[in-house]
Amino acid sequence: MSSSLDSQFANDGPGKTILVPPPERTAPAPRKQRLGERLINENLITEAELEAAMQQQSQKGRRIGETLIELGIIEEDQLIPYIEKQLGIRAIRLRDGLVDPKVVGIISQRVAIRLSALALFKVRDRLFVAMAEPQNLKNIDEIQRTTGLQVHPVFAFESAIEKMIGRCYEDDFSVDTVTANLDESAVELSENEAEPDSNAIEKLVEGSPIINLVNYLILQAMRKGASDIHIEPSRKYTLVRFRIDGQLVEALRPRRDIHPAVVSRVKVMGKMDIAQQRVPQDGRCQVNVEGKDVDLRISTMPTVLGEKVVLRVLDRRRLTFNLDELGMPMQLLQDFKGLLGKPHGMILVTGPTGSGKTTTLYSALELIKSIHRNIITIEDPVEYQLELINQVQADKSRDFHFAGALRAILRQDPDVIMIGEIRDSETAEVAVQAALTGHLVLSTLHTNDAASAITRLSDMGVKPYKVAASLSGIIAQRLVRRICTECKTNFYPTAEFLQSVNYAGDMRKSFSRGEGCRDCFDTGYQGRTGIYEVLVVDQHIRPLITTENSLDSIRDTFINNGGQTLLHSALGLAEQEETTLEEAARVAFFD
Repeated sequence: MSSSLDSQFANDGPGKTILVPPPERTAPAPRKQRLGERLINENLITEAELEAAMQQQSQKGRRIGETLIELGIIEEDQLIPYIEKQLGIRAIRLRDGLVDPKVVGIISQRVAIRLSALALFKVRDRLFVAMAEPQNLKNIDEIQRTTGLQVHPVFAFESAIEKMIGRCYEDDFSVDTVTANLDESAVELSENEAEPDSNAIEKLVEGSPIINLVNYLILQAMRKGASDIHIEPSRKYTLVRFRIDGQLVEALRPRRDIHPAVVSRVKVMGKMDIAQQRVPQDGRCQVNVEGKDVDLRISTMPTVLGEKVVLRVLDRRRLTFNLDELGMPMQLLQDFKGLLGKPHGMILVTGPTGSGKTTTLYSALELIKSIHRNIITIEDPVEYQLELINQVQADKSRDFHFAGALRAILRQDPDVIMIGEIRDSETAEVAVQAALTGHLVLSTLHTNDAASAITRLSDMGVKPYKVAASLSGIIAQRLVRRICTECKTNFYPTAEFLQSVNYAGDMRKSFSRGEGCRDCFDTGYQGRTGIYEVLVVDQHIRPLITTENSLDSIRDTFINNGGQTLLHSALGLAEQEETTLEEAARVAFFD
């Protein structure tokens, strides 16, 4: 039997022959096109360009697609669809906003570098990972084993993964993710509030994450009740801090290289000169945050590392211009209202910057304002606009300073005058003269306590007899932080500590403090309330002013006649477990 026939028959034992069909002849499988060939066929690159890329590839060891991008022969977005077809796996271009900062740490940095793999985001038990070798089952198995999650690989270029790994494991990475995803409409400039000075400025700050970063800072400051936003340059990063309850709290650390663009964006908002970086500037704008109007006062200052920016956040919703709601004890409140009920005289509110003096004055004006009264204020700046009150903005550039403006106001037939601050002897003299000529004058001074305001006026050159005749009363105030209710706990301080803060109550009493939690940024405090000292210039105090008695004599007389000092007020709040002994001593204890 011929060999050809032998291939068709097989012997299955004695006497049995089975017909076996010849093997079916199939055409060889077509060769899979290489990526470079696909791109040439699609007229995206030329053969010469592919040859140049292959030579470069042999030197650097990169894949051909990555080399084509590095040489500028093709754009990454053009190449991604062809890589997907080539690998049969989803391919992406790594960029800000694709990586969830809460997920990236699931894969340790050491493993991420070794496997050239980056965790992107997680959906239930599925972990999406960008990999330079998404078909490497060994690497996928290792990630699944160490994370306990089902890995869904996607392709990304190795160079892009390396670059992103360098950023994703830094402390400030969450900033970029937030700013990439934040809706620009979350914070909007009010109409006609600020316009860029030129097209160059628009190109600098628009169409980039910078707008989103500034919006995010304002949004977070509002949500956390911050009064100020500090944006400060440093050698390694930009430091952003919020002032919450009077204390600065670190908020973010954006990359150092974006600091100039952030400053430029803030300057654009405040109608400031973006080209001027060597002199301090001031600006203001109004923004709408989640449907709420907010005023921003902006200040820039040059430092050796760049410009520092501070934004004062003036949220009208958080303010209450009502004396009854300021936390003033009943007796002191009655004394203050009694002073406001007088037709003339001068009332001073003292305290450091940020102690709530302006709020107290505005609350006083709200109480006494009437259609039958002409009330005029001179301020720098006018922070809030009030109905039935004529508010004047001081302006040094126009030589319209406090003293000059006050003289003009006196020609406007006023009943009540509010002076934002007595800063110099000329303003002090005019204010005292106004109080002596039948006007009710309200103003502020920067002194430690109420009694010190008397000597401060004398130091400004006002005669003691004029001070005694014009001054009706002085309110000293501070703001102390409240104990956080979420982490409030009790403890028994030592007798030595109680004595050190001049506590004269029960030495066996327990006090409260906050241990620190997420709600209070681990400070133990949340919110603030006021402590007050009201000195009424009466028949006991006035003779001491006239005869130029010492400050200690005035203080002793005030206390001996039942006066409550700032420290006494603060310790009272500590006894009521509103604040801590440490906070009371920090704010109100001084010689």
